[in-house]
Amino acid sequence: MNSSHSSPTSFCRTPLTACVSTLLAVLCFSSNAWSQDAAAAADEPVPAFTTAVMQDPAYIESGKQVWDGQCRHCHGNSAYPGKAPKLKPSGYQPDFVYDRVTNGFRKMPGWKTIFSEKQRVGVVTYIMSSDFSP
Repeated sequence: MNSSHSSPTSFCRTPLTACVSTLLAVLCFSSNAWSQDAAAAADEPVPAFTTAVMQDPAYIESGKQVWDGQCRHCHGNSAYPGKAPKLKPSGYQPDFVYDRVTNGFRKMPGWKTIFSEKQRVGVVTYIMSSDFSP
């Protein structure tokens, strides 16, 4: 039996193929654009963590806001146990904390494309300050 109509499966494949192809093209473009942004952000110099910066109330408050809005969900005392390490700032140096916040480590994402340099410096100053409370 030869029919002039297409089978339902071939009819469904054509739009599906077009949809999948479009989705793949968008994902490839997006990931390429993202990796270019990340590469540009990786080239930024590490800020100087002078005593003045480390004690600046504006930086500390900015860092507290970022901590409360983002970081404490994984690192805070009320976070699910084992989700992320609890922080021990007394054993850290500011450059180390800045690198982890900026570039991430293991399962922790880097935040350089989400938070400004000032916000990331603020997170460092807050974590290293006597005001820090996980």
